[in-house]
Amino acid sequence: MKSGISIAIGSLLVASGINMFFVPHHFLDGGMIGLGLLTYYWFGLPPGLTIIGLSIPLYAIAFYKDRSLFYRSVHGLWFSSLMIDWLRPLSDRVYLPPLGCALLGGATVGIGIGLMLRVGAATGGSDLLAQLLGRGFGLNPGKVIFLFDSIVLLAGLSIIGGEAFLHSLVAISTVGFFTTLLAYPTHSDGFSFR
Repeated sequence: MKSGISIAIGSLLVASGINMFFVPHHFLDGGMIGLGLLTYYWFGLPPGLTIIGLSIPLYAIAFYKDRSLFYRSVHGLWFSSLMIDWLRPLSDRVYLPPLGCALLGGATVGIGIGLMLRVGAATGGSDLLAQLLGRGFGLNPGKVIFLFDSIVLLAGLSIIGGEAFLHSLVAISTVGFFTTLLAYPTHSDGFSFR
């Protein structure tokens, strides 16, 4: 029950943050969400369905490597991806300056992803891959996600332009901060990225 509630709230936050704050200014997130947004900006394809399609190979790997992670994460993938497409009308409801949208959107998406990671769920293939790498090699999933995010952002520079690129960098940094803060809380020795 706790996992289901966290996945539902996390998915709503991710979808709201993407549609209300990122899409109006053509910001990118990273990983599969960023790739879904790139296909939306470039080809007009539904980002949620694109995220599901691109995540299938990684979920196939998870099915064989870690069934419990697969079963927990597949719900997060489906629910968050469908919510992103369903809440797309929110993209013309908020009118804030780009920097405000980058910070608010980053915080909203980061909290949503953090809530889901905290119960072992993921929003897409890159989150799932980060968890698999974290378990297999002892890497911090938050840092791995940040690396994926940076790669997607650089790939989208020519599509979104310089100004949106800089604001996307702020947004992704904020997502990474809140994801790590929520999914991997402070230890007794102070703030830690584990």
